[in-house]
Amino acid sequence: MSDKKIVLNVSGIEVIYNHVILVLKGVSLQVPEQGIVAILGGNGAGKTTTLRAISNLLKGERGAVTKGSIELRGERIENLTPADLVQRGVVQVMEGRHCFAHLTIEENLMTGSYTRKDKGEIAANLEKVYNYFPRLKTRRGSQAAYTSGGEQQMCAIGRALMANPRLVLLDEPSMGLAPQIVEEVFNIVKDLNQKEQVT
Repeated sequence: MSDKKIVLNVSGIEVIYNHVILVLKGVSLQVPEQGIVAILGGNGAGKTTTLRAISNLLKGERGAVTKGSIELRGERIENLTPADLVQRGVVQVMEGRHCFAHLTIEENLMTGSYTRKDKGEIAANLEKVYNYFPRLKTRRGSQAAYTSGGEQQMCAIGRALMANPRLVLLDEPSMGLAPQIVEEVFNIVKDLNQKEQVT
């Protein structure tokens, strides 16, 4: 990793919930430019908490990073809001295929572009998502609640891509999906990483 620029540097973080419950201690990781990094561990090992610490989503669950540091391209980001991080290109795809059930697939995708102002760029991003996930294009008018688990996962990833991210945090992207869909999703993530420089 020494020859590649470090995009994300998590150094010795500690996370505490409700001011007393120690959930993470001494967690460190680095993500190089165009790198794919996996966090492995059983249920309750702290994978989701680590991702939420990076994307600053802990406060909603009464959690906080109490030690260590998180840097994005050399800038400390622990005190930034999730919206600030999206503006800097950090987007998290939450565990569980969170889609807006009452919205169509295309409406769900468009919610990912709320930080973008250029309509031409938004249209180009939408077409790019449809190129990666052709199945979404055929289901674009379907309510998300009536699509398969695989289609909802593709929609959640596609929505993240609509924000033009530089760093995508995927939490349990394969959970509950058929092996064929898992392979398809991971091949797309690998392809995105190589073509779009998404980490």
